[in-house]
Amino acid sequence: MITEDTINKLRQMKLHGMADCYGNQLTSPAAMSLSFEERMGLIVDTEQTYQKDRKLQRLLKAAKFKTNACVEDIDFRHSRGLDKAEMASLISGNWINKGFNLIITGPTGCGKTWLGSALGNHNCRQGKSVRFYKLAELLEDLHLAQGDGSYRRLIVRLSKFDLLILDDFGICPIDAAGRNDLLEVIDARTENKSTLITSQIPVAEWHKYLRGKNATVADVFLDRALGAVIRLELSGESMRRNKKL
Repeated sequence: MITEDTINKLRQMKLHGMADCYGNQLTSPAAMSLSFEERMGLIVDTEQTYQKDRKLQRLLKAAKFKTNACVEDIDFRHSRGLDKAEMASLISGNWINKGFNLIITGPTGCGKTWLGSALGNHNCRQGKSVRFYKLAELLEDLHLAQGDGSYRRLIVRLSKFDLLILDDFGICPIDAAGRNDLLEVIDARTENKSTLITSQIPVAEWHKYLRGKNATVADVFLDRALGAVIRLELSGESMRRNKKL
């Protein structure tokens, strides 16, 4: 049949939304009563929605979030330094459009990772590419890439994400190679890409964590990370017992 042939061709062209909508219209009396223009409009709208959903699923999969967090679930009831106006500004994403970095600091359990993930999730829904990393995992991937010859490709890939989230900065031990690798990453992203860093360590102590025997790498890293930056300093007791952070 011609209709089946048309549906098969749509699927071969990976226009699955159009194929599904066209097939549904053939068995819907309500759809058959519409004009050609109206039916075609529905088919195109369905394909657009299908493609947007597919893109979102790809972005979320690539982001590798560790937790399912959404900005709609942010809890402002607890006193921990969250300002609604400031959060609304961060949710708007203008800081990412401008290539600003965001640093979230605070004690254990105050919701740093959750908030970072929520902002990352929201930006995926806005069509931006995001990658979430525990710092220890990033350093391990960079170390392995040094060994198998894929290091430069990994740096290039990391430089292209609209938002790179580095979680738990300052918790894992870091050696000279790790410091150099971290500098490579932040340096590749300095011009127009945003990096979100969460840490239990106050920013004032970052230089001590990074400097080792040579303070130069620490100096350059902090210059890159703190050059165009927004800081969100959380406080208060642990939120672990609460469902919404």
